[in-house]
Amino acid sequence: MSDAQVLLLGGIAGATIFIGLPVGRAPRLSSSTRALLNALAIGILLFLLWDILSQAIEPLEHALTAAAVDNKGTWSHFLQLAATFTVCLSAGLLSLVYYDRWLAGRPRARREGPGAALAEDLRPAGSALAHEASRLALLIAIGIGFHNFSEGLAIGQSAAKGEVSLALLLIIGFGLHNATEGFGIVAPMSAEAVRPSWTFLGALGLIGGGPTFVGTIVGNSFVNNTMFIGFLALAAGSILYVILQLVRMAFRMGHKEMLMWGVLLGFLAGLATDLILVAAGV
Repeated sequence: MSDAQVLLLGGIAGATIFIGLPVGRAPRLSSSTRALLNALAIGILLFLLWDILSQAIEPLEHALTAAAVDNKGTWSHFLQLAATFTVCLSAGLLSLVYYDRWLAGRPRARREGPGAALAEDLRPAGSALAHEASRLALLIAIGIGFHNFSEGLAIGQSAAKGEVSLALLLIIGFGLHNATEGFGIVAPMSAEAVRPSWTFLGALGLIGGGPTFVGTIVGNSFVNNTMFIGFLALAAGSILYVILQLVRMAFRMGHKEMLMWGVLLGFLAGLATDLILVAAGV
């Protein structure tokens, strides 16, 4: 398989995230349906967080075993990986805390006209992010983008090692997984009855899915375990922040039964896509 073919397929794996985004343009839904959609997103992201942490911690465990048990590795290598994981996890979580605070605190502009005093006429600069749900969707896309970069690295590194069949299986599995992640991005807006523009949805898709293509380019060029762990940890930190925000929104909406069913179904949906990879022998 040529480099161009690998990059094309890596781009397709990331582009499947656009499949779930049009849900954000659906007509106004009932409060119980919106609560269910929000809960499904929580479940999907919970599985994604568990999956990411499992992948990131595995190299740490191998490095620790090599240094402490097998005497085939060094403590400095383990400490380097552990420090990378800790710093990037913290950065992924805390950077979104301050970024969200900055977005929420941007100066508000008042429109001219007799209705200027109405609350709904107040918009932050950049109306696409006027609603908390829109900002949360952006943060979800950023977190998923970090994760998809690491997926692109896995695709590119498999191809670089000559493991073409593995690369193809990863492309198929990650493509299916990304299709569910697109829904997770727009769920906060659907839950709050915020109808985004097609332009904003396109931007969210590029932020969330584009890094798969970029990661494929980087991974096909060289292999770096430290960078792989770093991006997984960044993704874990950012997704943890987003999950907490979605849970806060869920309790505000009520419908406890819908919340629990949605979280369960969302988690199982994420697990099902992952098991496809396992069944394929990846």
